[in-house]
Amino acid sequence: MRAADATPPTPAGPDPGPPAAPADADADAGTPASDSADPGGERLRRWRLVLGAEGGGDGTGQALDGADAGMDRTLAALYGSPDAPARGGGRRQAGLGGSAPQVARWLGDVRTYFPTPVVQVMQRDAIDRLGIASLLLEPEMLAAVEPDVHLVGTLLSLAKAMPDEARETARTVVRQVTDDLERKLAARTRATLTGALDRAARTRRPRHRDIDWDRTIRANLKHYVPEHRTVVPERLVGYARAARSVRKEVVLAIDQSGSMAASVVYASVFGAVLASMRSLATRLVAFDTAVIDLTDQLSDPVDVLFGTQLGGGTDINRALAYCQQRITRPSDTVVVLISDLYEGGIRQEMLKRVAAMKASGVQFVALLALSDEGAPAYDRDHAAALAALGAPAFACTPELFPDVMAAALEGRPLPAPTAA
Repeated sequence: MRAADATPPTPAGPDPGPPAAPADADADAGTPASDSADPGGERLRRWRLVLGAEGGGDGTGQALDGADAGMDRTLAALYGSPDAPARGGGRRQAGLGGSAPQVARWLGDVRTYFPTPVVQVMQRDAIDRLGIASLLLEPEMLAAVEPDVHLVGTLLSLAKAMPDEARETARTVVRQVTDDLERKLAARTRATLTGALDRAARTRRPRHRDIDWDRTIRANLKHYVPEHRTVVPERLVGYARAARSVRKEVVLAIDQSGSMAASVVYASVFGAVLASMRSLATRLVAFDTAVIDLTDQLSDPVDVLFGTQLGGGTDINRALAYCQQRITRPSDTVVVLISDLYEGGIRQEMLKRVAAMKASGVQFVALLALSDEGAPAYDRDHAAALAALGAPAFACTPELFPDVMAAALEGRPLPAPTAA
């Protein structure tokens, strides 16, 4: 049976399928017209595509041709037959070989037969299963791939090994991804944070949409009119909006260990967006066992990403010590630690620093991941210890991040759907 992590194609009916074949190949590609009247045959065809079966051992008796055959070959090259021998002994996993042109052709076939989300999954599987990461250092290979966050993470991990001719191509690929993310995330982030209300500040001449109705009603209960069963608000209480000058400071501390690759990409993009807002002073710090301040590169998330070095150990305590030394207005500062909390430094010192920052008025946010990859692996003991200090650690999606930041800036409880 084809490997379980292969994404089964669904080429017929309302489901997405491979692109339509050229007009002169209609008879050989896709589902014959008679399949609509033969649901049993169509089921066998789908099972044949799912099972693979080089050598005809699938048991369906279904032959593939045209686009179906091409799709099957493309899947077999990556996921292969579990019974075929692997190069160097053992069981074969795939049949791409080590040739860059062959892999480039395969990448082209993947993009021909499958939609973009499936292409990205298969590219990640190819990198993981076949060890073709080194081939990504070649410009012709980079030009053939479908850019996504995970590919950027792989490129960043290879950055120091890249030859000069591949580096510019890699930067182009990374810029495609960061530009796309910024288009998707920037508008909502700016709108959410610009509209965030400073709930500690009040005004007696609020705009209608800024009125705090609960406080207004309580302040005017003495003006209750029984015959109209209503309160006449002689004094309005409302929230003051943040001024255009710098009102809050944000420190993003990003764990750049290898497991945090997707989080590093998203955090760099968000850092650039936050830095573009005049009401916020944003600092971005990346760390493993060393600390690097990338604040002066925040105008370009690509520069930020190539300034990181994925891999290595983790010393959260050292990173927090660096951040703590640069906080000048604790009550107006939000520190966002993005880490899986696998601390290689001094655990008790790390917790003492968090406690000290919170005691001084800093809003402390701990994100176990900033990505859309689902539940992350993390150190549960450290997460529980942070929660006991009043800093719950939770995973955050890119879509939720603006709301988390708005709550932190306003001093409200954080919207933590998966608090540890």
